[in-house]
Amino acid sequence: MTNLSDWMPASEEGQLSVDVFREGDNLVIRSLVAGVKPDDLDISVHGDLLTIRGKREHEKKEQATDWFYEECYWGAFSRSIVLPYHVSADATEAKMKNGILEIRIPIRKDGKQVKVEWDK
Repeated sequence: MTNLSDWMPASEEGQLSVDVFREGDNLVIRSLVAGVKPDDLDISVHGDLLTIRGKREHEKKEQATDWFYEECYWGAFSRSIVLPYHVSADATEAKMKNGILEIRIPIRKDGKQVKVEWDK
């Protein structure tokens, strides 16, 4: 059986899955963070970039020979998201309930959508 460390070096971070949507005057970001202690989670907004970092640790690590499946990610993770609107970063609110992190960021009054430039 393949061990997680066989395909992902220990220095690598896992990537957090997110849902991002607009609800009224807010951008809402939701992510499953079950098993993450609130003190092990860091959320920051800098300009148009939201970054979520954290770690999820095993309380008890079983021996590799005892595993049948190992699909859950354990260890450090992060996710940076370019926000699609200009936001009021200083009014960002976050809460965690039942293993779901929800971040609400007010969209600034100018409401400009951020245009992403790319090579065509």
